[in-house]
Parts: sequence; structure tokens; C-alpha cells
Amino acid sequence: MSIGDTLAEARRHAGLTITQVSQQTRIRESIIRSIEQGDFSPCGGDFYARGHIRSIAAVVGVDPAPLIREYDEEHGPPGSMRASQIFEPATPIKIREPRRFHLGPVLGLVVLAAIGYGAYHLVSSHTPHSSANATDTLRPAVTTTPRPTVTVTQSPVTHNTTPAKPETVIKLTALQACWIGFDNPTTGQSLSQVTVQAGQTMTWHELSPVSMVIGNPPGIQLTVNGKPEPLSTVNVVTLKINPLSNPQVTVG
Repeated sequence: MSIGDTLAEARRHAGLTITQVSQQTRIRESIIRSIEQGDFSPCGGDFYARGHIRSIAAVVGVDPAPLIREYDEEHGPPGSMRASQIFEPATPIKIREPRRFHLGPVLGLVVLAAIGYGAYHLVSSHTPHSSANATDTLRPAVTTTPRPTVTVTQSPVTHNTTPAKPETVIKLTALQACWIGFDNPTTGQSLSQVTVQAGQTMTWHELSPVSMVIGNPPGIQLTVNGKPEPLSTVNVVTLKINPLSNPQVTVG
């Protein structure tokens, strides 16, 4: 019975699958399956093949010594092996040798750059421009982003069209001392009284009908809504004032 058949039969007798053996030995399932079929080429060499046989045999419960001897009889006994051979991969890795670096082209580029730099400074020193202009030339261009146009819609202003309430403007200038009283024209109740001294001017704004009682009429100058009111009596005068009509003079 071959090595592969012995390991496969022992695995089945132990009730293990190839996946379980792979998990315990850390050997890939494809390599275990090839070993059971008698193909040791995926192992990567005799050294690894012998190690895989020992690991699998220990898991499935088989003595690995007879299997190793059988492998040596078929593939030859293990010879001397260097440590570098143990750790080298089964597939050789091609290492590209570094390309030689030639200094000739580099030196040529350096010389050309130096010549160009000197020529630039030579031309710049003979250019009739001030340093300020040169600085302005080297300034980066400033791009101005136009601001969006904002259209403001103004709501129409609604004016209060309520007509102003009519009022009566009474202006009195005292040439002599006098007294003034205001009464309710309907009930006759006194609303206010005031004494106006000579040389004093007073103004009243009346929005409602009122009776203006004037003492010493000859001693005053009176205008109603800017219109002079002649008072040619020496008696007390009562002036009926209504903002909606012309004033009426009553001698009382």
C-alpha cells in the first residue's frame, strides 16, 4: 500500500475529513489531497514532503517512520541541506538587478541648466525696467468674482387716506389785559378760563364746537383760522366756534 493510500485509509478510519486534517496541520487541502493520491510535487521539495507526511500521520494516528522510509526509498535519502535551502521558496523569485546609473547625461543637464540660468540673469540685468515694475509683473492676477445682482422688490406704500378731522385755530394777542373763557355750547358748562396779560399771545386748536367768552374785547386782536375777527364792542363778547362752519359773534 502506497504512502498516500495509507494516510487516506487512516484518515477515514479516524473519521476525519480533509478539511479537518488541514485545520489541525495548517497544510492546504489541495496538498493533502495530492499526497493521498501519491503526488508530492505541490509540497515544494523533499524536505517539505517529509514534514507534511509526519504532520498528517500524527493527526490520523499512524506511525510516520515507515512512511518516511518508504518515501526515501522512492525519492532518495535526505542529503545535506543548507539553512538557505530550507527557507527558500519552491518557486524561485526573480530579482531584477538595479540598472547602472550613468552620470554623463545628468552632468550634461546640469551644465545646460547653469548656462541657461546665467543667460537669464545677464539679460535681466540689461533690461531697462525698475525693480518695482518687475515685482508688479510677477504678482498673481487677481480674479474678481462678480457679485450677484440682487433685485429688491419694494412693496407699495399704502398711505392713510383718512381725511384729517377739521379744526379751528384761534390766535389771540392781548393789547390790554383780558380774560378768556371756554364753555360747552350745548350745556353752557364752563370748560376753562384764563387771564391774558397785555403783550401776551395765545393760540388754541379746537376740534369740537365751543363758546369762547371774551372780556375786554377792544383790548385784543383775534384771528380765527388766520382770518381777523373784528370786535368793536366794549361789552363781553361770546364767540360761537364750530370747526364745520364760520364763527358767530354774539354780544352778551
